[in-house]
Amino acid sequence: MERLTNLSRSISGRVAIITGAASGMGRATARLFADEGARVVVADLGQQRVDAVVDEILAVHGADSALGVVTDVSDARQLEHLVARTVEWGGRLDIVVNNAGISVINSPFQDAEEFESSWAQTLDVNLTAHARLVRLALPHLIESGGGRIVNIASTEALVSTAGLGAYAATKAGVIGLTQSLAVELGRHGITVNAICPGPIATPMTAAIDEESKATYARRRVPLRRYGDPEEVAHMTLNLCLPASSFVNGAHIPVDGGMSIRHT
Repeated sequence: MERLTNLSRSISGRVAIITGAASGMGRATARLFADEGARVVVADLGQQRVDAVVDEILAVHGADSALGVVTDVSDARQLEHLVARTVEWGGRLDIVVNNAGISVINSPFQDAEEFESSWAQTLDVNLTAHARLVRLALPHLIESGGGRIVNIASTEALVSTAGLGAYAATKAGVIGLTQSLAVELGRHGITVNAICPGPIATPMTAAIDEESKATYARRRVPLRRYGDPEEVAHMTLNLCLPASSFVNGAHIPVDGGMSIRHT
């Protein structure tokens, strides 16, 4: 059928690395990208967890639709291996989704030993790993001719919760890194954007009891519920479409309106 528009909304045939892809938003993103025809590299900790997501994708989309690479994103050598293995398998690299992250809940700011430990670990996983992976992937993204980078930040970069100093600082850093890279890499046709999820039903929020979640959603979220990981995944997909080629340096809340609510 003849179309009236020119820009493609397909990522079919693209090769994408998704970190933290064994659960939550990362798993939802890997599944969605595979549904849309991309070849997906599932990167996360734990062989069994990685294999479970890869097997889900292979069962629906067939051989060579997904590859699992066990990766600790805080380890620079493992990130090097991730990129090398991806290109060896896929022959190219078009999309990087920096989704892996940790949150050390209620780390006491006054406790020097606890602060130093949680700060260093959170910085390594939530921010330094993003920069490292982009740097390692960059030659391949340039070769792709329209590479896409999506960094998963958080609404904690926009509004604050006590006890999450390290997490909030790294997520604000993700937005700053995103903006800087968007300016620097734009000349290569690469777009760099960030998503700021709000309260999402993931393993990171699983420890919160359901009553507390419901109360929070009623009080703080205009849509009066927690989000589903797939709702974040669809925004990630949108930013990776060829049709989104003029969206660059943005940070987009996916939070049901939480971050704009005043009362």
